[in-house]
Amino acid sequence: MRKSIRMYLLSMAVFGTIAPFVRRISVSSGELALYRAILGAALIGAYLLIRRENPFSAKLRREILLLLLSGGAMGINWILLFEAYRYTTVSTATLCYYFAPVIVTLLSPILFREALTPRQILCFFMATLGLVLITGVEGRGNLTGILFGLGAAAFYAAVVLLNKYIRHTAGIQRTFLQFLAAIVILIPYVASTGGVTLSRLNSIGWVCLLVVGIFHTGITYCLYFSSLKAIPGQSAAILSYIDPLVAVLISVTVLHEPLSWQQALGGTLILGFTLWNLLPERQKSQQRG
Repeated sequence: MRKSIRMYLLSMAVFGTIAPFVRRISVSSGELALYRAILGAALIGAYLLIRRENPFSAKLRREILLLLLSGGAMGINWILLFEAYRYTTVSTATLCYYFAPVIVTLLSPILFREALTPRQILCFFMATLGLVLITGVEGRGNLTGILFGLGAAAFYAAVVLLNKYIRHTAGIQRTFLQFLAAIVILIPYVASTGGVTLSRLNSIGWVCLLVVGIFHTGITYCLYFSSLKAIPGQSAAILSYIDPLVAVLISVTVLHEPLSWQQALGGTLILGFTLWNLLPERQKSQQRG
């Protein structure tokens, strides 16, 4: 259990360090998302091959459309997040991106007929207030970058919601198939928006591309899913907040990007109330006990 928690914490911390590498890769966001999907799929495919796990189950045909849609949403999510990093600070982009759980909470009653509790409603409004504080600071963060961050959050929420309908393909196999689906979606997009421009990369760009594709995607997703199955869902949800905290810390201390007190307060509201929303209510936890 402790080993799994350490692996999970490491994967979350690594996810939070991706932005500085993305900024050193001088290709379009769509092209970068494609290379990330290709490198990630290659490494995860090798991992599954070594473990003799077959992702192409007999029940795959039932969920092929959902996997294709979720893989496409994942690819678009990456594109928009990478664009957000280019137009605004890493902390602002990350905090806007973590508005995704709020979107999931808001849409769940519509899609799954889940009633909103008073606490969920409060969390929604307070997280939205946090977003207003982040976006309302003049001279801090570009509006275009904020919109890209929110767009990434919307597509990440779409991935989460689509995954709720995928019941026969679980864990790392699902992610491998979603990466393949993302590749299928991204190839025509990249071909129609500039094509392959790898020749523009210098030595640092190549190193950063390999780090993002192999380390941040392939290796880290393997760590993530290998540890996730041994950690309770609630604990995993809480520990996942290492990702945005590391990203904000790197933004301020390594990249020396500005973070006003209004933005810090807004980020605290988003992360704090989203985290509270993930925790079980007392009445429900007593009934389970």
